[in-house]
Amino acid sequence: MPDPDPQIIAKVENLRKTLHHHNHRYYVLDDPEISDAGYDRMMQELIRLEETHPQLTRPDSPSVRVGAPPLTRFDSISHSIPMLSLDNGFDDSAILDFDKRVKKNLNIEDDITYTAEPKMDGVAVELIYESGKLATASTRGDGVTGELITANVKTIRAVPLLMQTSDLSGVPSHLEVRGEVFIGIEAFHKYNQERLDQGLPSFANPRNAAAGSLRQLDSKITAGRPLDVFFYGVGIVADVVLESHWDLLQSLKGWGFKINPLIRPRIKLKEILAFYRELSEKRHQLPYDIDGMVIKVDSLSLQQRLGATTRSPRWAIAYKFEALQETTVLENIEVQVGRTGVLTPVAHLTPVKVGGATVSRATLHNEDEIESHAESEDLFSMSDMRLHEPEMARKVSGLRGLEQLC
Repeated sequence: MPDPDPQIIAKVENLRKTLHHHNHRYYVLDDPEISDAGYDRMMQELIRLEETHPQLTRPDSPSVRVGAPPLTRFDSISHSIPMLSLDNGFDDSAILDFDKRVKKNLNIEDDITYTAEPKMDGVAVELIYESGKLATASTRGDGVTGELITANVKTIRAVPLLMQTSDLSGVPSHLEVRGEVFIGIEAFHKYNQERLDQGLPSFANPRNAAAGSLRQLDSKITAGRPLDVFFYGVGIVADVVLESHWDLLQSLKGWGFKINPLIRPRIKLKEILAFYRELSEKRHQLPYDIDGMVIKVDSLSLQQRLGATTRSPRWAIAYKFEALQETTVLENIEVQVGRTGVLTPVAHLTPVKVGGATVSRATLHNEDEIESHAESEDLFSMSDMRLHEPEMARKVSGLRGLEQLC
């Protein structure tokens, strides 16, 4: 096949560069410079040119976001540094004890400087960049070994295929960046409604939807899911010297990675406890689910001194929120029939306040559980139901037990 005209090559390169720029403006900075229609026109033009001249296709082209040919299975990959779980704390005393342990292990008495971050209720992933280009992406798995989901992750618009610098100079030659993939609450309910309209079962909650989306063998299916991501840490970083976790986050942001804007940097213990209460109060107004706050020793050298157990780092802890639960009386059950004949039982409830909003309907599940509750004064825990009120989506994002609904 003859090489394309130099003008075609230049046009393709310009389209790629322009689309990468606008993708970052829209999905990471939330500051678009062109209309959706203008972006779509450029994308379609790029796809047309790449299909006409397949020798010009590249794995870092914006066109890969529409999905790749289906896989037959996921390959496995080992994490160079294990993706450990976090120890959990459920009250102030647990956090005070954590601070004492940190000081004792470091043999210091001065106040420790921490960085506190909202704990996203999503799915952990690791992305590896070689010379500024996305090479592989994987799930956390068991913390030591994950599954390769590169094609699926490339469909997430907030994931940079190329790190954001003018010529890729000044970026690490090798970067292992870690983040949490999630689906926003409004996007989740919109997508669920689309599935119901098509006679398909709805997802139980945003986290389940995100996890299922990342494990699709056909990345074109993943491309149709409203996935988003926040990045929070790294594994191995080559060629870059950083002193603190906050410096690390700022570097990631400068390289084009999306960082949670609510992160509170370089604060002491008293400020951490106050920030936890602030997050707890505003969690139901956020456009995504969080289930707590992650507290990290800010100094990277101190993190290294503290090290980790076989299960979790000694320099970080998750301060978890309390689960929201309410009970109410079941008044009636209505069975709805979907377009394809799927039967969905919907409970009509005595209205009850949950997280400041009123719930009067919920989709039921688990017949044995329902019957056992019905034998006990018809009282149902809200965690045994899928909430049905779209206007209260944010208010009830903290309900536990919904993970059982698939």
